[in-house]
Formats: sequence, C-alpha cells, structure tokens
Amino acid sequence: MRKIIADLAVSLDGFIEGPNGETDWCILDDDMDMEAFIDTVDTIFYGRVSYDAWGNFEPEATASPAEKQLWHNVHSRKKYVFSKQAGAGDGKATFIHTDIKTAVAAIRQQEGKDIWLYGGAGLIRSFMNADLIDVYRLSVHPLVLGGGIPLFRDLQQRINLQLLHSHVFRSGVVQLVYKPVR
Repeated sequence: MRKIIADLAVSLDGFIEGPNGETDWCILDDDMDMEAFIDTVDTIFYGRVSYDAWGNFEPEATASPAEKQLWHNVHSRKKYVFSKQAGAGDGKATFIHTDIKTAVAAIRQQEGKDIWLYGGAGLIRSFMNADLIDVYRLSVHPLVLGGGIPLFRDLQQRINLQLLHSHVFRSGVVQLVYKPVR
C-alpha cells in the first residue's frame, strides 16, 4: 500500500509558518536533494489554502534552472485538494469534500508511488488525528520564530514515533524521519 509522507519545514520552536504566514525562512539547499524525494511520490495532498498559495506556484524568471525544474516536477504530480468548501476547482487538481478517511483509503489502494502530504496545518492535523500519516519527515530549521502556526496543536491523542534516520545539512537544517509506532 502507498505510504503517506508528511514532509515539512518546521522552526526549532515548532512552527510551520511565521506570525504573518511567512515561509521565507525555509532553506532549500542543494544537498537536501528535494528532487530525490519528489521522485518517490506521484501524488500530493493539499489543503485548500496551501493549494491556492503553492499548488500552481511558478518561480520567478530569475530563479535557478534547478528551482524551475523542481517546481515543474512538483506540478507534474497528481494533486488532491481537501476542502470543506464545495467548488469546481481549477481543473488541475481533484477536489475532495467528503470524508477524509474514505477518500484517502481509496487513493491509497490505487497503483503508484508514495503520497506527499504537503499541508497546510489544518489538513495535517486532520491526518494526524485520523492516524493517516505513515512517515513524518521533518526538516527542523535553525531559527526560533516565537509565534505563528504550530505544527502540533489540538491533537486528539498522543502520537508515539520511532526515529528511522536523521541528517544534518550544510545549512544547519536537521532532517528527522520518523514512523508512527502503532
């Protein structure tokens, strides 16, 4: 069965966005090899707000060829948007307004690679509370935001995790990869 991987940037104090929704603090170094991660997934799950911000994001013309290729590869994946608001969508993603567990179970049974749970915070929390995440891949950035949108809030139960591996990048970002202990 396909795994759902929550791959997230998080500040040292546990925030995934700053106080004003900013993510400009996120570091993407070449030694992080996001391309290798993107190659392991063929599907991306978004919440509505995250999809509106990043689902069709195009880097600036001055962006490096590597960044442009990364976003091209991200956009070539199948996209699902989980939203409480009914709507037709934009034709580039499948919008899901039904029960998350039922929809996810059907998608997981399809042939394919793993699934990237992109976010946002509300969707990630829903997946955590429904015990739908198979791998937590957290890239802890070397800064303290002091406020913003926390990764772990309003959880219905404790989530015990087992460390699979860790890696320290040149930038000081520490990537921790866990699986839930079920």
